[in-house]
Amino acid sequence: MWYWSLKAPGAAMLALALAACTNIRQQPYTQDETVDRAKADQVRMYADQEPVTGPITFYEAAARALKYNLDHRLKLMESALAVNLRDVSSYEMLPRLVASAARTGRDNDSGGTSIGIEDRQVSLRASTSEERYRNLSSLGLSWSTLDFSIAYYRTAQKADQILMAEERRRKVAQNVLQDVRNAYWRALGAQRLLPQVDGLLKRTNDALRQAREAQDKGLMPRQEILAYQRALLDSVSLLTIRRQDLEFSQAELRALMSLPANSPMQLVDTPDPVLPMIGPDVSQLEQLSLVRRPEIMEEWYRKRVNERDMEIAKAQLWPSIGVSVSTQYDSNIYLYNNHWNAVGIDVSINLLKLLALPSLNATQQSQRETDDARRIALSMAILTQVRVGALRYQLTLQEVQFANESLRVDTSLLDYARAAKKTTLGSDLEVIRAEGRYLLSRYQREAAFSNAEAAWGRLYNSVGLDVFPTAIDSYDIKTLAAEIERVTTDMEQNKLIRGGTGASLVKR
Repeated sequence: MWYWSLKAPGAAMLALALAACTNIRQQPYTQDETVDRAKADQVRMYADQEPVTGPITFYEAAARALKYNLDHRLKLMESALAVNLRDVSSYEMLPRLVASAARTGRDNDSGGTSIGIEDRQVSLRASTSEERYRNLSSLGLSWSTLDFSIAYYRTAQKADQILMAEERRRKVAQNVLQDVRNAYWRALGAQRLLPQVDGLLKRTNDALRQAREAQDKGLMPRQEILAYQRALLDSVSLLTIRRQDLEFSQAELRALMSLPANSPMQLVDTPDPVLPMIGPDVSQLEQLSLVRRPEIMEEWYRKRVNERDMEIAKAQLWPSIGVSVSTQYDSNIYLYNNHWNAVGIDVSINLLKLLALPSLNATQQSQRETDDARRIALSMAILTQVRVGALRYQLTLQEVQFANESLRVDTSLLDYARAAKKTTLGSDLEVIRAEGRYLLSRYQREAAFSNAEAAWGRLYNSVGLDVFPTAIDSYDIKTLAAEIERVTTDMEQNKLIRGGTGASLVKR
């Protein structure tokens, strides 16, 4: 390291360098660079995924969503980052071991003269005891109680922030599972209904074309043929709207599983599972939600992080004890000892800072009360979610029963219309109408069942239940799906939750 006296040419060069630093121009990305970045990002979205080799079950869809969902991946990265930050912070508790080496130089000699204190007369001629160019080196070990205390509390904060990041990851995973449960059954209903809807739309459009031809040829009264066309157009409009809803549900499921939009997707078409029944006692669900919900746990860890901030502020009020040990070397030939060891200890305290202690105590108490109030308010909101979730699920079960009854009636009407069909145009219309009502009832039944499954998933979510292993990345899709199915089945068949009294909250 070199030190030189700053003269006019050096000052001018320094000014030019500073001016150049402050004159940095904006450099936006080019269009080609933007396109290349977009293509690379799109490749990374679907990279390293197991290919879809057959029909997908609900649990495989949940496994794919958990393993490849980008939001969940982001939370995993945040958790890993929090761990790395904790590890870095823990090294701050170690003593400081600093090694340095330098070479200094100047363009003239340092030195001076001495004068008498009383008579102010020069007593020595100008002399120096320092070389113009010399080497310096040192190796020092230092430790401070204040630095150690601050590093300790910071590391403890980082450890709590790891736990907070894990709770956020749990929440994202629970939300992903809820979304999959909602989208999967709607997509399965779409897979069942879309071919029938497309077939009926084709027949309806053919009937509409025939009606226009009959109108042009005057085969039927004008008012009757227009009413017939009006009924057909209403049927086409309603079927088209329902068809769009069905297609949207399939697109949503693909997005949740991080599958490309144009990739084929076949779902396993098995009989719908039996919907569980909730027992009359919901208090145990409420109690469990206060224990398991990630949001409450995160707030509880946040309270401890805030406590550490106050401990750091208090640690800065007390005396700081510093200890240092070092070995030094100076190549100056005029020194009697070019190499020496040094030991030091110092104690320091800012007495005026002690005046802030009462305010810090009051702030700490206010912070505790605020953290508790925020957690209690969140707990109340969660209890409300559990109660509303249980009530909503009960209502969706009633909707499923009503939809099943409606489907039974419309099925009978369709059978009657087909049996009574004649060769007249009006009979065809009645069959088309009956098929339209039948498909609408099928759609409403599938929608009611998917709503019930979604409500059941929201109840899972409101309680904070986890149905997935911790290390998701270490499982393949089949193993992860089997694990999710095992845990879910165990929860539902074994009373979902066993309270202190062993009462059954969920029964088949």
